[in-house]
Amino acid sequence: MEISAKMVKDLREKTGLGMMDCKKALQETNGDVEKAVEYLRKSGALKAAKREGRATSEGRIGSYIHMGGKIGVLLELKCESDFVAKTDRFNELLKDLCMQVAASAPQWVSPEEVPEEIVNKEKEIYMTQAREQGKPEKILEKIAEGRLQKFYSEVCLLEQPFVKDTDKTVKQLISETIAQLGENMTVGRFVRFQLGQN
Repeated sequence: MEISAKMVKDLREKTGLGMMDCKKALQETNGDVEKAVEYLRKSGALKAAKREGRATSEGRIGSYIHMGGKIGVLLELKCESDFVAKTDRFNELLKDLCMQVAASAPQWVSPEEVPEEIVNKEKEIYMTQAREQGKPEKILEKIAEGRLQKFYSEVCLLEQPFVKDTDKTVKQLISETIAQLGENMTVGRFVRFQLGQN
């Protein structure tokens, strides 16, 4: 079954979860919204979403050096308690996130952090490309939105496919860990250094 952008949007509004989570749930349930909500509950994504608003004032800063010292990453992963920050699972996630940044070179943590002028510029490019390909004017916006989601999956850490398991996004990986450890977790910030690049 074809999963429309409206179906994904409706499920997002109902659950408060990300686009990729909702799309996957709809694909797994052949577009049945109620079954998709149940699927998300079973996968722990909804449980993680309920913890999302909780304050994350503890955590750790992780580091990762790659390619014999040619790439280095510092990343801040925050959680609710120092107890969780000391667990093996939390630190494993922190290391995975540092490796993700080293391998995939995201520029921002989430789509919300991408400056509006960059979003508008990208959208304009996508609409112009679609117009030049002879696409109807009424669907240019929809095409641009779809391409913008692909752009986010390349430049935003949370939207990227996880390098160790490309069937899930980094956001899904974090949600799974939240469900396992029972505490909210957020990526505060990161910096990636590459030798010879500013």
